[in-house]
Formats: sequence, C-alpha cells, structure tokens
Amino acid sequence: MKMKNMYYVLSFLVMISMVLAACAPQVAATTEAPGETEAPVATDAPATQEPTAEPTAEPTAEPTTRRGGWLDEIVVSVVDDDSAISQIQAGTIDFYSFNLASDVLPAIQEAGLPATQSLGGYYGISLNPAVFTDTTQLNPFSNRKIREALNWLIDRNYINQEIYAGGSMPRLLPITTQLVEYTNLIETARALEAKYTYNPDRAKEVIDAEMPGMGAELVDDKWTFNGEPITLIFIIRNDGDGTRLPMGDYVANQLETVGFTMDRRYHTSSEAFNIWQGTTASDGQWHLYTAGYIPSGLSSLRDERNNIQQSYLNTSVQASEPFISNVSDPELQELGDDLANGNFATKEERDEMMRRALELSLEDSLFVWTIDQQNYAPYAENVQVTYDLATGPESTNAGPYNLRFTDQEGGTMRIGTNDLFTQPWNTVAGSNWVWDAHVMRMTTQGTSNFIGGGGLMADPYTGLAYPQRIETAELTYKEGLPITQNLDWLTVTAVPQIDVPEDAWADWNATEQTFITAGERFPEGATANIMSRVTYPADLFETVKWHDGSPISVADFVMAIIQSLDSAKPESAIYDESLALSIDAGLQSLKGIRIASTDPLTIEYYTDSYNSDAELNILPLWPDSPYGLSGENSWQIFAVSNLAEANGELAYSQDKADNLEIENTSWVGGPSLEILAKYLDQAASESYIPYEPTMGQYITKEEADQRYANFQQWYEDHGHFWVGTGPYYLDQVFTTEKSAVLKNNTEFVDLADRWARFSEPRIATTILDGPGQVKVGEEVVFDALVNFKDQPYPQTDIARVKYILYDATGNVVTVGDATPVADGQYQVTLPADVTAELPTGSARLEVAVAPIPVALPSFTSFDFVAVP
Repeated sequence: MKMKNMYYVLSFLVMISMVLAACAPQVAATTEAPGETEAPVATDAPATQEPTAEPTAEPTAEPTTRRGGWLDEIVVSVVDDDSAISQIQAGTIDFYSFNLASDVLPAIQEAGLPATQSLGGYYGISLNPAVFTDTTQLNPFSNRKIREALNWLIDRNYINQEIYAGGSMPRLLPITTQLVEYTNLIETARALEAKYTYNPDRAKEVIDAEMPGMGAELVDDKWTFNGEPITLIFIIRNDGDGTRLPMGDYVANQLETVGFTMDRRYHTSSEAFNIWQGTTASDGQWHLYTAGYIPSGLSSLRDERNNIQQSYLNTSVQASEPFISNVSDPELQELGDDLANGNFATKEERDEMMRRALELSLEDSLFVWTIDQQNYAPYAENVQVTYDLATGPESTNAGPYNLRFTDQEGGTMRIGTNDLFTQPWNTVAGSNWVWDAHVMRMTTQGTSNFIGGGGLMADPYTGLAYPQRIETAELTYKEGLPITQNLDWLTVTAVPQIDVPEDAWADWNATEQTFITAGERFPEGATANIMSRVTYPADLFETVKWHDGSPISVADFVMAIIQSLDSAKPESAIYDESLALSIDAGLQSLKGIRIASTDPLTIEYYTDSYNSDAELNILPLWPDSPYGLSGENSWQIFAVSNLAEANGELAYSQDKADNLEIENTSWVGGPSLEILAKYLDQAASESYIPYEPTMGQYITKEEADQRYANFQQWYEDHGHFWVGTGPYYLDQVFTTEKSAVLKNNTEFVDLADRWARFSEPRIATTILDGPGQVKVGEEVVFDALVNFKDQPYPQTDIARVKYILYDATGNVVTVGDATPVADGQYQVTLPADVTAELPTGSARLEVAVAPIPVALPSFTSFDFVAVP
C-alpha cells in the first residue's frame, strides 16, 4: 500500500503544479553506437539558443487521406520475454513493446531484428544512514565517508560489461549520463568521474581510517564490534529484469574484500519494499538495498535539478525512509532545497549550484549509483516504431500515431508485452503499470505526465512539446525566472508581477459543490510565478468526439478539475484519505484556474511551479487523468463511478477498497462492470447532473440524457467503460486471458501522418580526425564531421559543437567551441598557448555535438601524443 500511496504523491505533485502541471594515432575516431560504456560529452548550452520553428524536415511520403491510426487493428497479448525474439522470427507477433535489458541485445542482433533503444531507468545501492537504536549494532553507513568510499569500491564498467553485456552506461552521478543535464555540466561530470574512478585500495584506505573511530576493530581481516562480526544486511531484488541480483552479489563480494560480513537476503519487489521503506531505518533491519528508478519520460529528464533533493535529503517529497533519516551536510541541504524550489535568479547561478551539489552528493552518497540502463524492444523488419529516447515505446505519446507496417496502410499488428491488466483500470487511482498505460495511451490524445495531456504532444526525441489540440498558447512569467523558450509556436512574455484574478478557481468546496475563488482563498490578493493561457480551435466541440460518439464539451474539462480536488475533502462523498495528502500538497503551488472563454475555449492557469523550458509550462488542462495516469475521462464516467463510490460499492484506490472491503473500481473488467452498469442506468433514468451547483452551468438535462444513452450503447457493444478520444478505440477486453483488441478510430480529427516527423530519431554520428602527434607549443587543427545516415547534419539543426582537451592524467586543459565550416563540418583549433600547457605524453581531444532534433548528444574522442 505504501508504494501505491507514494506514487499518488509524486504523480499528483507533477500534475497539479504543471498540468491542472545525454586509439590509434593518425586514424580517425568514429562515434560508437549510443549505449556504449564511455560516458558522452556534451555542451553547456540549452538545447536551442534561440526559438526555432522546427528542425529541418526529412523527406516524407505522399500525404494520406487516412484518419486515426495507420493500422486497422491492434491485438496486444502477454508474451514471455524469453520467447519474444523467436515469436517475431516465427511471425507470431510483429513487435515486442516491453523494454528488454541490454543483456538481450546480442540475441536481438544475432536474430537480425531491428530494435528500439532507450534509457531503461537507473540502478544504484541505497544505503541506510541511520544510527541504530540497538547500540550493540554498528551501522558503518551512518558515516558519510564510508558511504562515499563505496564509489571507489564498485567497478561500474565491470557491472556494465558482465551483467548488462556492455549495452548500458556506468552511472556515478544523480543525473542521467547521456542527456541534457549531464551535457550542461560536462566539465564537472568528467572531473568527478575521474576522481571516483574504480580504486579499491582507496576505498579500503578510507574504511580502515574511519571504522576504528566508530568503535570497530579489525580482527583476522574482519571488522568486529563488541567482539562480534559486523554483519551487513543486504536486501537484494531477485525479480524484475534479473539484473539486480547479480549486481547485488557483486557489491556484496566487494564489501567482503574490505572486511565486512554479508547477510544476503533475496526478495521480490513487494517483499523488499516493505523492509526498505516500510521500516524505520534506525531499527536496523537493513543496511543496503538494490534500488532502481524509471523516469516518466524524456520531458522529466531535461531539467534534473530536483534530483539532489529527491535522492539525498530529508526534505524529499518521498517523505519516507531512508531519506527522512539522513542528516545531510548543511550546504548540500540548502543547495538541494533551493534548486528544487527554484531559488536562483539566472541559469548561470543555477548551474553553479548544480556543480557544487554534484560534488557534495558524492560525499553524501545516500545512494551509490551504478548503471544508467539501456533497453531494447525488438520488432519485425516491416514495422515502424516511434519510441521515447528516455523510456522506450510503451511510454511514448506519439507512438500510437506512427505505429504501422512500412509496406502498407492498415492491417492487423500483433504486439507482445510483459503483462496486462495488472491492476484495475481507472484514471484516478488505477493501474499505472507501463504495459497497461501503453494500451491506454493508444486510446487518448495524450497523457498528463508533464505535458498537459491531449492539448500538447511530447516530442519523443527532445522532451519538448508541440501543439496537439490547442490552437494558440501564451506563457507569461515573472521577470528573473530562468525560463528558456526553445520553439516559436508559443508567445512568451516576462513581466514584473503576475496578479491572480479574483474570480479564478483556487480550491473546491465539497459541501456547496462550488469552486473557491482566488479572492476567497487569498483575501489579500495573490501573485503567481507563471500564467499559462491556451486557446482551443473554435470548432473543437464539433470535431473532437468521444469513442461513444458524444462530442467533447466544456463540461468534460470542468469535471476533470473538480475530480482532482474533491477526493481530498472530508466532506465529499468520495473522500479518499490515501489521495488527500498529494492533492493538498499540490494546492500549495496552485494559485488559480480561469476559463476566460468557452467560445472559443480559453483556459488560464496560475501557479508558482515552473519548468526551465517554456514549452513545458503550457497547461492545456485536457480532460485526461487528473492524477498523472494514462487515459482520458468524460464527465459521465466520473459521474457513474462517483455514484458507485458514494454508495460504498466501489473505490477508485486500492487502499480505500481494502479498508472498506469493497471492489476496486475497474472500467474494463471484473465485478465493477455490473455495478457501474447499474449506476449508469440510474443516472440515465434521473437525467443526473453531477456536482449540479457547478456542472449545471455546463450541462443541460438533454445533453445528459444523450451522454448516458451513448454510454449505455457503448457498454452494450463493447462490454466495458473505457472511452477516449484518441486514434484507436478499445474494442474488446479479455482480462483473464490478458489480451486486448483495439481498432482504428476513423472519426479521429487528424490525419494518420500528423506526427510523421517523429518517425525516426535523427541521432548524429561524429568522426574526429587529426594528427597523431602534436608538438607542444604549436597550433594544431582537428576536423569533426557530423552526419545522419551518411548525410551532412545541417548547421541550423546543431545547437553547439564543443570540445574538451584532456592531458595524460585526465585533467581538463581547456574547453571551447568548434568552428563551423559547412553543413556537417567543424574544426577544432588548439592555439599554441594551449598546447604549450600539455605535458609530454598521451592526450585526448573529445568533441560533443548537441543536435536540436534529439536530446542525445553525439560524442567522440581522439587520442594523440604531445611531443616536445
């Protein structure tokens, strides 16, 4: 239960604040494929320095007249990971959409299959920082210096090569190795990687120096305390992709080499979680845990300043062990909190804070990071797949739009995945498993994770956003905030102060069933850091329809806002304690929501939370999940489900269902369906308008009757209540057999090629060439060639090409920008005074290319010899 509650806290904080919120001399060095073990180099510039309309377009196929998706039918079923490759080869399935760990890559390559490649999350060792209540037991990891020493004790390259088949990337820092933040802070990242390179002798030296001061004694090469061996309890996950178990065993082996006795305890995720975060750290039930995290998408990785607070500090929004037991260095505490809260005036100040925070985070090492995993999803040769570079195909908003057979329009595609219907489906507190969300996403305009739902479309290659349903957007922000505009589809303005209109909606009165205005909530007046204003097309309510045939309406937008607030109010008939904490926390940054016009629909959103990318501050408030889950929701599905919950027969959350011993609401299967059908009939017979004091302004009795009639017919035809507005509709559901059938929505508002620009990531390759010997004190020139598919990369699509010169010890000698010569051609000139600083011996020049169309930098290096 605790894990589920934590998910609600995190997802709603994101949603309510942002949606409701990368050697041989004289031989050219060639860029290796992304995912090799060497960490990339990148630039310290934003992804784009000036707003740009769009990257240079690739040649496209002839326009289509087809609407909705490219496929006639999609059949999704559960397929075992071990048989995925063979089933694609046999033609049983066309695509295995679930990410496979990099140790499977050799088998994919041997089979000759194409595959997506994306970040698969990141792993590390969580350490218990507490001094144990039982004073007869010593916890070495209550000492920061011993935690820090583990960075030298662990060989991350070994883990990558032996456990991940060399297909992932070593990770040292609390930022993603190959993406924007790492690119921005490359000099600091490289210096820290050099400082903490694998050095077990250094680790032992620190441990040997610190342990005696804690009262420990080394006897026969084993650390003891009060005459007993110091035994470390290591909680090692033995499920998931199977890589945490060997990683845990390796770390345990390393700890034994420096004198610790290990108690290895192997657990599944649920078992491990109940110990790791389900017990008080000072109780001493664990010392180490094999932790892993999955990002919510590329958008969440463009700005990783929150990671300091979330990975190390007791002020983390996770508000759980082991974070709350960690006593951090006061400087790290202040930096982490200020970064998370946006307490900086300029990008330069922010970056300097991040550099220092990265240094201090390694001295703290509440987490010792090990791997940025790369994942792969194989598919047949005649299949086209769009995937998020951070999370893969199952987490991509644009994925359903571009999924197709390359040699035809239409057809039935058979997709295999890891599981289906793991938890009940509803958009309040239902399943958020990636395989379930993948199917849900096919039925929607978009998701509310960071991007604001169907009003915008997430670029799967940069994490930025483009208009999907909205027609225009304006962002107004408070002067001095470090917000950068990257694209030119929105208007961005900085002003000295943003006043919140008194009539904006700022909270909800569950008793009166009316909104609390900003004037009522903030009688002295309120200001906000940003104001987002979106305007929808004038024909929105004629062109966009729910799958049951009902036109979308203002009522759907308003109902989603109400639903996001009502569950937190004890006076509400649908009050849910497990949701209240996250909703109340999100209200701290919400200043107001205002529907400025209904014709055309224009929505303003006022908040103190902001993102450094202007595009990610646009908040369309599309009627999708109010809690950051996948899926859309018409007002009538909430009306019917709320009636069932208010009468004590169903509950959106598992927590509430368990506590009341009732069914957990599912819109697609199980006993919920009969209950929902009963209340649908009741609502239809009464022409029921939910929250009538407010919703009555947006729904007439006649409109309610038509909505309920359409919904009843949908249930009769399809046997479930999952209705969206997306390019595919959910035709049939088989929860026992774990399969689903989706069909093309021929009434969809857009043509099938609307997002064809995202068919393939334009990842650059770079070749660096130059002399194998460089005479110290003389100018030297190196050539860098940047290509995509053997064609020169346009200069207009490259933000920056940066070089870093290292001496034989790995120290940075100089950093600079390469000079553009022509499309795809750059030169690095090292002047005489720079080469004069090189000691004789080996040296290395590294070049990083930051393309605009993708967030992944292209990097390569060239080794040479400095001679007198």
